[in-house]
Amino acid sequence: MAANAHFQKFRSDLTKKLHEPNRVNNVLGQIEDKTGVDRFFMVAGLLGIIALYLIFGHFAELVCNLVGFLYPAYVSIKAIESSSKSDDTQWLTYWVVFALFNVIEFGSEQIEAYFPIYWLLKCAFMLWLYLPTTLGAQKVYSKFIRPFVLRHQEGIDRRVINTVNKTADAVRDNLNEFTQKHD
Repeated sequence: MAANAHFQKFRSDLTKKLHEPNRVNNVLGQIEDKTGVDRFFMVAGLLGIIALYLIFGHFAELVCNLVGFLYPAYVSIKAIESSSKSDDTQWLTYWVVFALFNVIEFGSEQIEAYFPIYWLLKCAFMLWLYLPTTLGAQKVYSKFIRPFVLRHQEGIDRRVINTVNKTADAVRDNLNEFTQKHD
């Protein structure tokens, strides 16, 4: 399929979504009626501005992390409150992938120095992870995280138990020392 055909399909799908009844689309419809500007172009323009900000903006990291956090946090709360287990699993999977990715990218200042569109790509990746049409988090989890954890589960469990025991011992020792000094 040619690039133009991909773009036309994307535009058609997005236009269809932008005409579904909801609060945002109703506001877009009102703006479209008053300005005569097609809502597809409004959304495309807004996405372009956000993309440029994620490349050149001073708080691009914050914006990117908000995109990766706000909506997923909101729907995770809704999932907790629902009786369905499938949405809980979907969002738990997202948070596992999100957390792992954030730990891996700890040195993002170094990445950003050599790769200026990093925040834009990370933002797109976060969207891909949580959009229901992509099932990105489930794909990353099942292809990479699950096999790794299953292969190393015994060793991970031993290290976790060892760390918990050492932490409990250190807390107990420090608490005893603190109590003896203040008696």
